[in-house]
Amino acid sequence: MLNKVPEVSLIFWTIKIMSTTVGETGADYLAVHVGLGTTVTGLLMAGLLAVALIVQLGMKRYVPWIYWLTVVLVSVVGTQITDLLSDKLEISLYVSTAAFSVVLAAIFAVWYAIERTLSIHTIVTTRRELFYWAAILFTFALGTAAGDLATEALGLGFNVGVLVFAALIAAIAAAYALGVDAVLTFWIAYILTRPLGASLGDLLSQSREYGGLGLGTIYTSLAFLTVIIAFVAWLSFEGERAGKTQTLPSN
Repeated sequence: MLNKVPEVSLIFWTIKIMSTTVGETGADYLAVHVGLGTTVTGLLMAGLLAVALIVQLGMKRYVPWIYWLTVVLVSVVGTQITDLLSDKLEISLYVSTAAFSVVLAAIFAVWYAIERTLSIHTIVTTRRELFYWAAILFTFALGTAAGDLATEALGLGFNVGVLVFAALIAAIAAAYALGVDAVLTFWIAYILTRPLGASLGDLLSQSREYGGLGLGTIYTSLAFLTVIIAFVAWLSFEGERAGKTQTLPSN
């Protein structure tokens, strides 16, 4: 089985941030504006995620459309897990952030103990891929809780939240450039892109009364989904063209 995860590039991070934004605005749209509520939205998205994961796990190589569809659905489900705990069960964001940190650390610990690596360049077995998606799910849940904690409980707001998380990611990028471990910096950046995307989504979609730009969740979600689809289509085209080039007979 070939590596099931895309190469880390500017396009990778762009789609990742946009998928987190869609997770934030899309979940809000379904739960609030469509009227499904947090519980029904969570169950519906969890069902779709289960189907997407089955298809993704059945692939023998990285296929852009199913991989990124799974990421978007994981983003929505991760958001719903945090929203369920904070809105329905009234669990403090401090508690949920700490709990998700512990769970994610445990996943990484077990993953490393069994596989001896956390590198995304070696997702070449089903077991490693299961560890990978479990970690991805809880990075979204943790990122959602940490982002809500910073922008709401600590009162940073959407504008400052975007700047703070963007600065933290820039600091991680600088650390990577200076030689800090690539695996460590990748996973920290992956976690931080979740609150960055969520803060960006809230900034664009929320009304001016609450500090946003008032674009609305549906328009924000559609705009970002359009860009994601365009990027994924381009990646799929490039992948097919590269595959055909490699199979051409040499003279």
